[in-house]
Formats: sequence, structure tokens, C-alpha cells
Amino acid sequence: MRSAGILSAERLVLLGQLVRYGISGGIASLVNIGVYHAGVKLAHLDPNLAWTIGFLAAAATGYVIHSRWSFRGHGRRDNVWRQTSRFFVVSLISFALNSFWVFLLVQHFRLPIWAPYPFALFVTPLLVFWLNRIWVFG
Repeated sequence: MRSAGILSAERLVLLGQLVRYGISGGIASLVNIGVYHAGVKLAHLDPNLAWTIGFLAAAATGYVIHSRWSFRGHGRRDNVWRQTSRFFVVSLISFALNSFWVFLLVQHFRLPIWAPYPFALFVTPLLVFWLNRIWVFG
């Protein structure tokens, strides 16, 4: 009989991936937010343009960290082109969703430029983790 307090090996692997993903995604998110914030405040860029530039920097950072650390040992690594192109598609989904948060909260509702941060840091990453785990690195 299995004890309810003991995690299965499969769940421990998933938990490890989720923790590594959170750390890696946090780093990539800091890159994105840093570039975005600096672009708006220092360079006076349009918020969506600044978010786009930040996204590109974060996507490059995220791919390297996620492929080498977050999902290490998970799935196949036999087709780098397929994996990279799928990561790019998932990143575009993430970008579109986060751009929507920026548009809706900053440009439409005229909230402070930090208003999208909770959504970009907590809502979008859950969807992206799932897509990365099952489709990109699975």
C-alpha cells in the first residue's frame, strides 16, 4: 500500500522540472522585464516594442537554460531542428499572451507599466511549462 505522503518517482521528476523551470523562467523573465522597463523608462520606447525586444532576449536565454537544465533528461534530443522550432512556436504563444497583458493593462486601461508583471510571471508560465514539457522537450 502506498502512503499518501510519499511522492512517486514520476511526480518527483515532474516536481524537479517544475522547480528548475521556475528558476530558469524567473531568470528569463527578469531579462524580459529588465529590457522592457529600461526600454520604456530610459529609451522612451512604445511599451509593446520594448516588450518585443525584451521577449527576444528572454527567448534566447530561456531556450538555452530550459533545454540544458529545466528539462534535462526528459524526452528525446534526436532532432534539434524540431525541438528548436517547437520552442519558437511556444515562445510566440507566450509572447502573444504577454503582449496582450501589456496592451490591455498598460495601453488600454492606462495602468502602470508594472501592471502586466503578475500575469507575465504567474499565468503565462503555467501554460508555457505544460507546452514545453509535453510538446517541445517531451
